[in-house]
Amino acid sequence: MRTRRLSAAFLAILLAVLTLGGPPASAARSRAHEVTYDRYSLKIDGRRVVVQAAEFHYFRLPSPALWRDVLEKFKAGGFNAVSLYFDWAYHSPKPGVYDFTGVRDVDRLLREAERAGLYVIARPGPYINAETTGGGFPAWLKTVEGRGRSSDPGYTAAYRDWLGHIDPIIARHQITRGGSVIVYQAENEYAVNTDRQYMADIQSKARADGIDVPISHNQCCDNASWTTDWSSGLGAVQLPGVDDYPQSFDCANPASTWGPWGEGVTERASQGSPVFAAEYQAGAIDTLNAGYAGCRELTGPAYMRFFYKNNLITGGATMFSYYMGYGGTNWGWLAQPNDAYTSYDYGAAITETRQLTDKYDEFKRQGYFLRAVTPIAETDPVTGPASDNPAVTTVTRANPGTGTQFVLVRHADRAAGSTDAATLAWTTPDGGYSVPVQVRGREAKVLVAGYDLGGQRLVYSTSEIMTHLTTGGRDLAVLYGSDGSAGRTVLRYSSAPVVKVLDGAVTSAYASGDLTLNYTHTGLARVLITGGGRRPLLLLLGTEARAATFWQAGSVLVRGTSLLRSADVRGDTVSLRVDSARAGDVEVFGTARALVVNGEKVAATSTPSGSLLGSLPGPRPVRLPALTRWRTMAEAPEAVPGFDDSTWTVADHTTTAIPYAPKTQPVLFAEEYGFDYGNVWYRGRFTATGTETQVALNAITGRRGTYLAWLNGHYLGSAAGGTQADSDTRNPDPGPGNFAIPAGLLKPGEQAVLAVLVQNMGHNDDWTADDNRFKQPRGLFGAAVSGSSAAISWKIQGARGGRELVDPARGPLNTGGLYGERAGWHLPGYRDGSWQETSTPSAQTPGVRWYRTTFGLNLPGDQDTPIALRFGGELPVGARVLVFLNGWNLGQYSGDLGPQRDFSLPEGVLDPLGDNTLALAVTTATGTALGPVSLVTAGNVRGGARK
Repeated sequence: MRTRRLSAAFLAILLAVLTLGGPPASAARSRAHEVTYDRYSLKIDGRRVVVQAAEFHYFRLPSPALWRDVLEKFKAGGFNAVSLYFDWAYHSPKPGVYDFTGVRDVDRLLREAERAGLYVIARPGPYINAETTGGGFPAWLKTVEGRGRSSDPGYTAAYRDWLGHIDPIIARHQITRGGSVIVYQAENEYAVNTDRQYMADIQSKARADGIDVPISHNQCCDNASWTTDWSSGLGAVQLPGVDDYPQSFDCANPASTWGPWGEGVTERASQGSPVFAAEYQAGAIDTLNAGYAGCRELTGPAYMRFFYKNNLITGGATMFSYYMGYGGTNWGWLAQPNDAYTSYDYGAAITETRQLTDKYDEFKRQGYFLRAVTPIAETDPVTGPASDNPAVTTVTRANPGTGTQFVLVRHADRAAGSTDAATLAWTTPDGGYSVPVQVRGREAKVLVAGYDLGGQRLVYSTSEIMTHLTTGGRDLAVLYGSDGSAGRTVLRYSSAPVVKVLDGAVTSAYASGDLTLNYTHTGLARVLITGGGRRPLLLLLGTEARAATFWQAGSVLVRGTSLLRSADVRGDTVSLRVDSARAGDVEVFGTARALVVNGEKVAATSTPSGSLLGSLPGPRPVRLPALTRWRTMAEAPEAVPGFDDSTWTVADHTTTAIPYAPKTQPVLFAEEYGFDYGNVWYRGRFTATGTETQVALNAITGRRGTYLAWLNGHYLGSAAGGTQADSDTRNPDPGPGNFAIPAGLLKPGEQAVLAVLVQNMGHNDDWTADDNRFKQPRGLFGAAVSGSSAAISWKIQGARGGRELVDPARGPLNTGGLYGERAGWHLPGYRDGSWQETSTPSAQTPGVRWYRTTFGLNLPGDQDTPIALRFGGELPVGARVLVFLNGWNLGQYSGDLGPQRDFSLPEGVLDPLGDNTLALAVTTATGTALGPVSLVTAGNVRGGARK
């Protein structure tokens, strides 16, 4: 992946992960399995599975060594599946050329998913959206004739070539061949200007390429426009699902926003397949530049509890795929320009720097429940308990075989506010009961009745079940409720059992076969129940926060660590792989009598709960070096009239396959000449008359793009590039910039040189399949000199090599056409000894200036310490800073782009045990001063995926 030395400690990774609820976690391939389905659920070898998937974009984490960390965190958080987009543009720099090595090694990615014990929903497009450049379409596709996302011959030949390369990789990782791919998605959010034959052809191509698992599609926004019946007709898929974002993207107003885009209940799209929330909101893109903390609050635990449980009980869904589980980074030129800056944190449950949040805790509570309480995979709507308070409503489903009931208790008006109480007249499978419940505003609970909880009979509980398991001849169950709320659990016994309250305040009474436990959810209560004709039961009754401290792997329940990656029981010893963010207790419930954590034996004692209790150290503090010894060099020699551009590409095309008519001739679109990503330079020559008054330019850069102009080396100024986003009207004047020519600058009869630097901001997506909007060009759209009729002859230069893979490790999306990029100023090995020394990056005049420094790290090998680069001071306006670490473009910093100040430096690009090279390319239109630049820790745990 890198040309620099990587330490052995950095590369060391253990392969074994113990799993539950997904495919077998093993480095070796398991046997082949069968995938079927009915109207209730997906089935693996006839066993019903509730699919709980989180979206992960490998292309937004350019460090394959860290993919395992994210996938293990998904598994530990209750997910049994991962949803994976495959980005055509990321793999194909030009027609017929594909790269699946290094950071693009999707075969490794799918192996990692198998090792983590996760099923895979594979989504290869051809179009994916994902706020990526072109929505996943490579830029070279712009010059291919025909409308994208249709049956037009040019596009058809191109997408079939892509699928012909990606499908066989996916196919060999299908669960039917011993892998873990269980579903294949055809296309993405296909809703407008649709083509049934195209949908049918994609599926035929997939089948021809060896795909034999069910094929799905994510119907966008409750809009079935390409077919009125998703269960039949040309192009229909086997597993139609709904794509829904009910909470919108109003991250600036997270506290007041509540379901503006509807109830968010996923409807049944086909009578013969499960209800599938195929892409459901689990975060938000920061369209308003409010910061991702607001997006995380907008889609936080309150939203998750209400909307996700509604989907489960009101909608009857048993397949869920949440977007995003981990967002990552728009490194290089990966992002499309309209809705994204460098960070793609997305307000997800796992942050950009791989830290766990309270959203992760809520996913874990719900995911563990779905995994443990298996009757939920097959339910029908039934009449449920009536509420005596109209503010508290109920919806009920029941398993037709076991009779187990699942009652959704929620607020009728969904308003935030005080707690409401109600009494439910509940006819359970074990009899009728008057059940008191409490529900907070914007809260929803799934209560269970008539359930065989291991060897126990749960009559009903007003606590929610997080998980339960059987180990060492007894049952364990974790139940929870909101802090301060009353709880009641009723269990059925043939005779009076012995109840021992080990911790907390719990009262009990036995009558007519029912053991009734009453308590308040506060802290963690422990109740041991023995006798009564059943095996022993340890009930762990806690608040939502206390429930989140429990982790489960197989038959092992653990409390107190920051993460449980795996558990292995051999004889009387349990070995855990954990993360610990601080020193504290670790408690293990199971049969073991000896404890090993991260390879080290831990002294542990037995507790009255029958558990092992030990103590773990926290991580050692990490000190990071100051960034000093900067060197700097001015750039932009292209603006000087005498610059040698003899090797540049002549821009003389008069026609183009791009369906946008240029403002002037010749065609100057960057893609027309093979320069697809990043900055592009133009140099135009004409013979001056001395009567010229103005340079009139026009450029399309995408949102937030700019361009700068020089005439005979004199800086003329800058302008905003045009953008034609969701409503493309073919604006004939999209990005005008009119620059006055100073008197006397041009001499009659002499050659004049016009130099223009265009900052392109990625390529438009095409999410509505609307009129080839992704083909909107980038670069100069028109150029003229007022007061002269002299023709301008043009040359263009972009990323070194254009579409050639001159840097196969980092790929074509990493760099653009700045002089320093073409000359290797961003690379670790560049010799900058002749550059001027400076204390910190400082003010500069309009143009481009580079800064470079190196720093060494010696991070503890037994810890995971994500590092970020932080910019202090005021956000610069009118300037762009490209951040390069060891040659990798990890971000753009600018007040014009977004609020981001911290830029993730992922291990694998960052060497934690060696020297690192940091380079900043600063382009400014007005001159700017950067604030202090420093390294900061974004987290620190003892443990990590390397162990």
